[in-house]
Amino acid sequence: MSENIARDNSKVKPKLLLHICCVGCGAYVSRQLKQDYEVALFFYNPNIWPAEEHKKRFGEAEKIANNLRLELIIGDYDHDRWLGAVRGHENDPERGKRCLICYKYRLAATAQRAREMGQDFLATTLTTSPHKNALAINRAGEPAARAAGLKFLNQDFKKQDGFKKSAALSRELGLYRQNYCGCEFSRTHNP
Repeated sequence: MSENIARDNSKVKPKLLLHICCVGCGAYVSRQLKQDYEVALFFYNPNIWPAEEHKKRFGEAEKIANNLRLELIIGDYDHDRWLGAVRGHENDPERGKRCLICYKYRLAATAQRAREMGQDFLATTLTTSPHKNALAINRAGEPAARAAGLKFLNQDFKKQDGFKKSAALSRELGLYRQNYCGCEFSRTHNP
């Protein structure tokens, strides 16, 4: 009997790097995934504008990491480079081509970081928002993970009231909730 208990306690959780964008969604998804994975958070959002907003959102990500006792890594904030990636798509509607480019851009960088860290899985909190196309996000994440030799956790975190639960947890933790996706274009094209 004691041998079985020892075996159960020695079970190692797979490592997962979670791309965290908006903080409210990040708290809920992080807490859920922590049950089955060894989660590390990656705040990589060069799309967020202005820089003060990026700094504010990262500060909130630190609160989540501290609250859940998770490692938090911040990626480079190079908004000008991101602008170059979406050039020509500034007037696209929300959920349009610009957003798809942005998903691919951030998830490719997340996959690269996950590979460098020796992670097993890659996931993103982007699918928690009702304003985001989960299918498009997952279609961007799968090849990014595959190219890095990782598995992609294909999830729609807004299902089963995920968005409502994330909003409730944000209120409970006193987290800042933004009123636009992040880039300057989403401020003028709010859905």
